Amino acid sequence: MTIRVTVADDQAVVRAGIVAILDAEPGLSVVGQAADGESAVARVLELRPDVALMDIRMPGDGGLAATARITADAPGTRVVVLTTFDLDEYVFAALRAGAVGFLLKDAEPERVIDAVRVAARGAALLDPVVTRRLIERYATGDVPADAARPRQLTPRETEVLRHVARGLTNAEIAAELGISPATVKDHVAVVLAKLRVRDRVQATIAAYETGLVRPGVR
Repeated sequence: MTIRVTVADDQAVVRAGIVAILDAEPGLSVVGQAADGESAVARVLELRPDVALMDIRMPGDGGLAATARITADAPGTRVVVLTTFDLDEYVFAALRAGAVGFLLKDAEPERVIDAVRVAARGAALLDPVVTRRLIERYATGDVPADAARPRQLTPRETEVLRHVARGLTNAEIAAELGISPATVKDHVAVVLAKLRVRDRVQATIAAYETGLVRPGVR
């Protein structure tokens, strides 16, 4: 089954490069392009792609507003934001708006392809290094350690959530805790349900915002 993708970036050269990379890969097809946030939303609502690659800084409302609209009006489309990282202070807000992850614009072509496939499968993109840096930059750090903590989680679920927030996969969490990946998968599903979030990115944000996990502390 072909994964249908839209690409939004106001830099024509960057956009063309991404399109060329994706169209050259079997099983991927770019069905629409946009140079601003409003057009990006229009393309998604018209074409209903599986994945939308979204630049943050674009004319008009930009990628942040577009991400919020797409996740609200086209929940079947998974949004992956594109960022230069050091310049994009809105990436964290984009994740909160419903994006499933992000890509650095200087990422290797294989990384771009893999990100699209991962997003299309319904998984979240949690790069441990970059995600940690983002959270350390944007987490306020002024929430008391026990304030608004998701008390409904069991000690084991809390432990699993902490590892999820570090960006570990189910297999890596299983190795850390000495349990099976299947058991970790079950714990993650329960954690998402209890926190009322849809994926691991949202769970990670909740973990930091409630003080359950502290930047730089394991």
